[in-house]
Amino acid sequence: QVQSVESGGGTVQPGGSLRLSCVPAGYTHASTDCIGWFRQAPGKEREGVAAIYPGGGSTYYADSVKGRFTISKGNPENTVWLQMNSLKPEDSGVYYCAADSCTQILLLVGRSAQAFQYQLWGQGTQVTVSS
Repeated sequence: QVQSVESGGGTVQPGGSLRLSCVPAGYTHASTDCIGWFRQAPGKEREGVAAIYPGGGSTYYADSVKGRFTISKGNPENTVWLQMNSLKPEDSGVYYCAADSCTQILLLVGRSAQAFQYQLWGQGTQVTVSS
């Protein structure tokens, strides 16, 4: 099966920036589809951090990243970016993306995605924020 592909991670100092790219598997371009970014820190559950409704451009963020992260559509349209500014050590983790119904994706923003039955997770991209 085709899996999501994430890239752009790296190691930065606190206050630094990174731009992640994602091509989510399972994105059907249906009007009910949304795309989300998720992250998982060591010893913690995967959580939703941001989401976008490609159909209209609406964006959604977890409180922990609001004002610092920006999710946007790329070109081609099935590419999604996550611009991360003012990074903090607690932003460290493996970042993943997924596409599913907006009903599902938006429910997970700011919440645990442990029960999310998405079968197309990619390998993710590692983000490390450390001095």
